[in-house]
Amino acid sequence: MLRSYKTEIFPTPEQKQIIHKTIGVCRFVYNFYLAHNKEIYEKEQRFVSGYEFSKWMNNEYLSQNPEFSWIQEVSSKSVKQSIINAQRAFRNFFQHRTKFPRWKKKRNSDVKMYFVRNGRKQPVSCERHRIKIPTLDWVRLKEKGYIPTNSETHIIKSGAVSMKAGRYYVSVLVEESEPQKPVLNDFGIGIDLGVKEFAVCSNGKFFANINKSVRIRKLEKSLKRQQRKLSRKYESLKKIQNNLKGGATRQNIQKQMLKVQKIHHRLDCIRTNYINKVISELMKTKPMWITLENLNIRGMMKNRHLSKAIAQQKFFDFRTKLTVKCKVYGIELRLVDRFYPSSKLCHQCGWIKHDLKLSDRIYHCSECGYTTDRDFNASLNLRDCPTYQTA
Repeated sequence: MLRSYKTEIFPTPEQKQIIHKTIGVCRFVYNFYLAHNKEIYEKEQRFVSGYEFSKWMNNEYLSQNPEFSWIQEVSSKSVKQSIINAQRAFRNFFQHRTKFPRWKKKRNSDVKMYFVRNGRKQPVSCERHRIKIPTLDWVRLKEKGYIPTNSETHIIKSGAVSMKAGRYYVSVLVEESEPQKPVLNDFGIGIDLGVKEFAVCSNGKFFANINKSVRIRKLEKSLKRQQRKLSRKYESLKKIQNNLKGGATRQNIQKQMLKVQKIHHRLDCIRTNYINKVISELMKTKPMWITLENLNIRGMMKNRHLSKAIAQQKFFDFRTKLTVKCKVYGIELRLVDRFYPSSKLCHQCGWIKHDLKLSDRIYHCSECGYTTDRDFNASLNLRDCPTYQTA
């Protein structure tokens, strides 16, 4: 069984320089492969594979253009992985899964320093407080004891070093034995996701919307101030470009941009941590099955009044993490069709209330007189829904 672990690291200034250089080279090679493939396709109407491009770049292009010899100064594994990622992006485009691959930008791109276990010469070993990475040697870990240290039962196969908002992270893929699945209880749970409450469960548990908390609202208020400062610095930069006195320098803009990125990253970490806690609480109940509604998030985002609130809830991340946990615990994850009237259906008698509005937070059945919370009624209907698909 393969399992991934991700934690923050504290590299030295020399190690930071190697990380920045490797990520920069990987970003350049990724964009170079896209441009080269596009050029070959316009001339010869054919697709250049990653292996063919790597062979051409190392044997022909670099020998004819020695000014680009700095490409070979970083880890070759990282460069090859960036080519593989670009090839995968092209494959997904040809199979109509995604749009045409975009260029990797320095300010906004998810480029990582890939490393792999390469025999005894370049092992990837881990201790309680540090990890040994090829080309970087030992790097200190922030969270001690999180990554398994037993090299006999837990083998680190590969990993990647990434950077976000001035912080550095390492993610490793560990091969370990499959854990023993727990004994499940003979009941299921229906979960109704929403904006007023993050999740309402059929067992009576309500998980509040963390975006309404004081902590999040203070950070969002601070984010607005820092974004205004960044906007004013961009406006003042035009004074220098127009040969006028005053104005901000690009170094000050970079500093202010880092402040904005740190707040964004802080908000993302708080929301992700809350999702992990919700999933942990659900796993403790050990249900036989969990039912979710297959929401049309893309269609819901078209509502300009609710798009921001829906995006902050991170429903897709919640579903992805819940799917992984259900596989580990052996829980069946059921997905109900998005057109199933879970909110309009009376759980007591089965009557459908067609005139139910979004502002109606209390469900009252005109047939049997059943009255309860709207979201709780929906979670009960999702739990007992007879038609579903397994994730």
